Amino acid sequence: MSPRRWPVLLIVVLLGCLLAAVCLTCAAAGWFLSRSGSMEPVSGGVQSAGDGVLRLFGGEPRTLDPALVEDSVSAEYVVEIFSGLVSLDAQLQVVPDLAERWDLSADGKTYTFYLRPGLRFHDGRAVTAADVKYSLERACSRTTGSRVAEVYLGDIVGAKEMLAGEADEISGIRTEGKEIVRIEIDAPKAYFLAKLTYSTAFVLDRNNVESSSWPARPNGTGPFKLRELSEQQVVLERNAQYYREPPALQQVIFYLSGGSAINMYENGELDIVAVGTADVERVSDPDNPLHSELTIVPQLDVQYLGFDVTRPPFDDVHVRQAFSLAIDRQKITQVVWKGMAVPAEGVLPPGMPEYTRAKSLLDFDPARAQRLLAESRYAAAGALPAITLTTSGDSGEASPTVEALVAMLRENLGVEISVEQTDDVFAVSPQFFMMGWIADYPDPEDFLDLLFHSRSALNQTGYANPQVDKLLEEARIETDEQQRLALYRQAEELIVGGAPWLPLWHSVDYVLTKPYVLGAEYAPAIYPWLSAVRIND
Repeated sequence: MSPRRWPVLLIVVLLGCLLAAVCLTCAAAGWFLSRSGSMEPVSGGVQSAGDGVLRLFGGEPRTLDPALVEDSVSAEYVVEIFSGLVSLDAQLQVVPDLAERWDLSADGKTYTFYLRPGLRFHDGRAVTAADVKYSLERACSRTTGSRVAEVYLGDIVGAKEMLAGEADEISGIRTEGKEIVRIEIDAPKAYFLAKLTYSTAFVLDRNNVESSSWPARPNGTGPFKLRELSEQQVVLERNAQYYREPPALQQVIFYLSGGSAINMYENGELDIVAVGTADVERVSDPDNPLHSELTIVPQLDVQYLGFDVTRPPFDDVHVRQAFSLAIDRQKITQVVWKGMAVPAEGVLPPGMPEYTRAKSLLDFDPARAQRLLAESRYAAAGALPAITLTTSGDSGEASPTVEALVAMLRENLGVEISVEQTDDVFAVSPQFFMMGWIADYPDPEDFLDLLFHSRSALNQTGYANPQVDKLLEEARIETDEQQRLALYRQAEELIVGGAPWLPLWHSVDYVLTKPYVLGAEYAPAIYPWLSAVRIND
């Protein structure tokens, strides 16, 4: 997802149990579970709300326009209200959605999608191939102003010309009748179908988009309709004419306020909740009654510190490398996060399908960090210009994680860091920033190419390495999967060596689910999961 999805600590994504939102300005992004605070356990029943109502803790979406989604909070709602040609399932595999099937040409460049018969928008209007073409072209229209459309749709022939305002339509999209859509891409790319699962490819009703009610009253095709969006709650209701099996749930209520989420769960007011660090030890105790309701979900994400490599002092690679070596990731994940995260060994998270490393690419070595700083053109910490770490938020107080990071840089390098908070980190052109990214789809391209290619719209650091660009471009069109992964491994090593990022950790989400909630499958990234959930009254 774009710098989509990110909070300063973690992005609330998977369950809608989100307390803060951020931008992967993508992408894809991406999508982390919020670590909510908690209080002492309160006795309460385990009764459900009844009548097929699921109750969650949620965050307020920044937008419900699929073309403009850059944060995980918005994405959690959008994937339930809208849908595209293809989708992700609980295993993050690409599966048919509006398209019941597709064919791929012999040269690997043209996809022919066959729409399901009887598709309907929420208001009952039939969905046609023309709606698909309109939606993709609208996402790439300069009038729409999507900052992420090029990232996810730029492989389509003619998309970049439309994004640049040089064309009125995308030449690589053609329709045949009402049920066939052909999409031509610029080269065979193994990950292209997965990119179509991002919301920029979701299908919209043109009349709805051009009405005064857009996007507050979206007319989507997804399993749920938007019933209410207020400061207190977001309510989704069942789409009874959903083209796949209609949801068992009648409503899903996301409470946007109300106090401690875990307290609400223990009082029987919530059915699913993310566990925070204050409660992880007690719910992990096998003797605690809540332990039987616990699910542990490793995430395909990464939290990191980013450098603007074009600005002092981070235009010196020795300074960046010194900062990376001065951070004890193991200590942060164990002491601050209490095991609810694993130390990063590179950019890509563990669990990336078929991706392995021979060894960790990241070390904690304060002595070497000091030597590298001495080898920089600044020679000593006291000669560095002022450094400000920009994080997302508005509390005015640094989080325990940020405090720990600042302390480590002071103790291990003698560097003083000031901290500032803002609602939109990239709006202030940060020198040094804290962000997160969660996979839009389980492929190294979604991390390495989208975030580090010198011409990517999501490259927020100014990092440019011709050798990395070459490897990423070769990987885009490599058809041998093992060779493709080998190219990504080479690229990741070069990226970590150049240190435009200081990768920190990968999240491990702890989720409590009431025993009467059935069918909830928690994945390492965002996908439409609510339609499979039911309440056993």
